[in-house]
Amino acid sequence: MHHTCVGKKGGTALECLSPAKIAELTTASGERKVGLSFRRLAVLGVLAGAYIAFGAEAYLLVLSDTAVFLGFGLSRILGGLVFSVGLILVVLAGAELFTGNSLIALSACCHRSSWRGVLRNWVLAYFFNMVGAVLVALLIFGARQYMLGDGSIGVAALRLAATKVSLPFWTAFFRGILCNWLVCLAVWMATGAMDTAGKVLAIIPPVTVFVASGFEHSVANMFFVPLGLFLKRVPSVVAAAGSVPGFQQLTWVRGFLLGNLLPVTLGNLVGGVLFVAVPYWLAYARSTENP
Repeated sequence: MHHTCVGKKGGTALECLSPAKIAELTTASGERKVGLSFRRLAVLGVLAGAYIAFGAEAYLLVLSDTAVFLGFGLSRILGGLVFSVGLILVVLAGAELFTGNSLIALSACCHRSSWRGVLRNWVLAYFFNMVGAVLVALLIFGARQYMLGDGSIGVAALRLAATKVSLPFWTAFFRGILCNWLVCLAVWMATGAMDTAGKVLAIIPPVTVFVASGFEHSVANMFFVPLGLFLKRVPSVVAAAGSVPGFQQLTWVRGFLLGNLLPVTLGNLVGGVLFVAVPYWLAYARSTENP
């Protein structure tokens, strides 16, 4: 069941579970997640949205001025590293994240859960992720975090939100696929890690790559875009940002919900289900099903 992954720890090789065992655990986990009560799913969904928002807020800190010192590429890598905190909190502290829960499709593929149950989990996790992410956006706004760095945080947040809502539909969709392919791989590998350090190390590289590459994460955008919408009403931030491409498209319905969240969410589902859950079902879980 176990095999050596990388390096040494305390004189013994670090071990992780085999992909086949990860598939087995992910299937069982999906079965449990589908059976969660409304109350537990609501609470853990709000927490997941909040945790991702914390990582996103840290990303804004890096985004605000690091490129001046490190250049574009390295600043994006650093931003990805700090954003990883969000998924680390989800996995280690325990929460129900819509994007990571794309993997519970594996339990339905194995006939251990119903697709109706999977859909219920997705819908509730998604809604409560939004509640948690928008809540943190409101708290960050209320705490006037946007004034940090002489207002550079607010400018970065406003520009990022405007950029996201002005993406063409198919661009946002494909970036959503690429994002959740990597996010679900991070969750998959963390499932196979046998200790806390291993789980953290499994999460950081895929998340760093997706963030540095500018791929689109629906739950992160539930923080980024609402925060930008709040800041749009602050004259000092708007003035400091100057001419912002996409500023006029920064609206709640047409810009946020329809222009960004819809294509990104669809892309996230395709990335997690068709590029991670289904391939590993075909490779490992399907062969173990009863005929």
